[in-house]
Amino acid sequence: MTTAPTQPTLPTSDKTFALSKRLFVYRPALFAFNLLMWGMVHASPALLTLAVSGVFRQLEAADKLRLAGTSSAGNLEPLIAAAWVAVGWFAFVRVSRFGIFYGAFRAWIELWYTLDALVRRNMLGYLLTARRARRLPDTPAEAVTRFRDDVDDVAGYTEVWVDGWGFVAYSVIAITLMARIDPLITLLVCAPLLLMVVFVQRLSPIIRTYRRRMREATGRVTDFIGETFGAVSAVKLAAREGQMVSHLIKLGEVRRSAALRDVLLTELIRGVNTNMVNIAVGLVLLLGANKIRGGALDVADFVLFIGLLPRLTGSMGFFGDAIARHRRTGVSYDRMNRLLQDAPRDQTVQHHPVYLHADPPAPAVSAEPAQPLEELRVDGLTALHPSGMGLRDASFRVRRGEFVVVTGRIGSGKTTLLRALLGLIPSESGTVSWNGQAVEDPASFLVPPHSAYTAQIPNLFSDSLRENVLSGSAPDRLSRAVRLAVLEPDVEQLGNGLDTPVGARGVKLSGGQVQRAAVARMLARDADLLVFDDVSSALDARTEAVLWDGLFAETDATCLVVSHRRAALTRADRILLMEGGRITDEGTLAELLERSEEMRALWAEDGGEG
Repeated sequence: MTTAPTQPTLPTSDKTFALSKRLFVYRPALFAFNLLMWGMVHASPALLTLAVSGVFRQLEAADKLRLAGTSSAGNLEPLIAAAWVAVGWFAFVRVSRFGIFYGAFRAWIELWYTLDALVRRNMLGYLLTARRARRLPDTPAEAVTRFRDDVDDVAGYTEVWVDGWGFVAYSVIAITLMARIDPLITLLVCAPLLLMVVFVQRLSPIIRTYRRRMREATGRVTDFIGETFGAVSAVKLAAREGQMVSHLIKLGEVRRSAALRDVLLTELIRGVNTNMVNIAVGLVLLLGANKIRGGALDVADFVLFIGLLPRLTGSMGFFGDAIARHRRTGVSYDRMNRLLQDAPRDQTVQHHPVYLHADPPAPAVSAEPAQPLEELRVDGLTALHPSGMGLRDASFRVRRGEFVVVTGRIGSGKTTLLRALLGLIPSESGTVSWNGQAVEDPASFLVPPHSAYTAQIPNLFSDSLRENVLSGSAPDRLSRAVRLAVLEPDVEQLGNGLDTPVGARGVKLSGGQVQRAAVARMLARDADLLVFDDVSSALDARTEAVLWDGLFAETDATCLVVSHRRAALTRADRILLMEGGRITDEGTLAELLERSEEMRALWAEDGGEG
């Protein structure tokens, strides 16, 4: 059984910082360039305000000279020149800011999609290639929300740091300039920031709870919609459309309520922040106006104050929102780590190529040839479902060239046996050996060229029949695979032959065509051991007989087959009889019919086969 490695426990905020820091250094030059560009974008308005204040200062100085009666061309020219310099500086910064913003926006898009792709690549890569089997903790549809919404939250959290640097730079410049003019008014402007930090910190547990509930409710809706599309025929036959719609409405109401709470909390934080800022602005205007009337503050300084104030208060609003986003990002990291289960804590942010601007290299081909199968041995294999049912202490062997059939009643553990053997579900105990060598990780070893598998209910993709059969195999294998899978007559009847789209999950094909398409896909790959999970259940007896006859006439296949059909049982070299999750007997058909009452009952039940 897979056990999760022990990970050091960090506070949520520390964990979010540590993981995000690992993301930032994935492309350090690109991240630093974003900091620089957005720092200039956000800090440049301070320079614009300073230039406007300079114009007023020079004009005010000129007015004072006129009022004093000492103005002359010689006295005014330097002031006018200084005013024009300030105007020119304003125009230069204003025009330059457009170019800086364009470059910053391009750099930000590059950074966003790079980190977004990296996190998704790490999650998908771990789920597909991690050693040993594991069950998803939630439904597949819920997993989709992790890849979509939570990854977007994590990648978007980078914006807090990229923009935050610019806002910090602006705030430092603005507060320094304002404090030199009037420290008291500056203190009143900065007070909302401290209050906002305290306010959001107190709301942190609620922020995390509401975001988690909203994500979970969204996952339940997505899951139900996905299952409904996969069971349209069953719903129609049962005439349960009304009940399905009613249940979807209930799920939608739960999601709406959870989303409403999350949005309202976000808007509450922003509203409180805005009101605090507005109060501070009002106080500044009142105090500033009184000081101008009293002569303690000149017009140029007041212009500087008023010019810096709106963006400074907006920066404070950003800092308040940033704290809330930090909490929500922690929820997203937690949800992604739950999906990956026993992965290292930093799995989602590990560094790997993402190939956004170039094609990925061709998959590496193992230089070591696969060991041809001589014997597959299973000893004491146990795999239990959460309900307690499953497979217990299964032991058997399959030799090269044998046709071994696993049979038993529904629920006896046949499918669980195959899936545990192949590492598709976690096992509690037992060993699998290939030619006498223990297989440490069946999930990664028992794949082509060692083994190929066709499930009882195969999955086809929304593509052409040709692409579903080949699935990356060499095109020259196509015709042989289609012939051995007894699919040729069906291909001739399809409108576009092998280029016919099969629809989602093969919905445009019959059940038998879907199973034979999956068999053809398996046969398009060279594999020593072919594992079939009751693929003949949707085939008539004649088609099944043709399938087995052709397979052994043209190949030296070694097969492990789950079946209760006579076409498979009569061909079997050995039969494994299962009852209650255990292999209770083993032998040829004649031997089992002679000594096993259970085998005789199964044989009699299928006596109507032609």
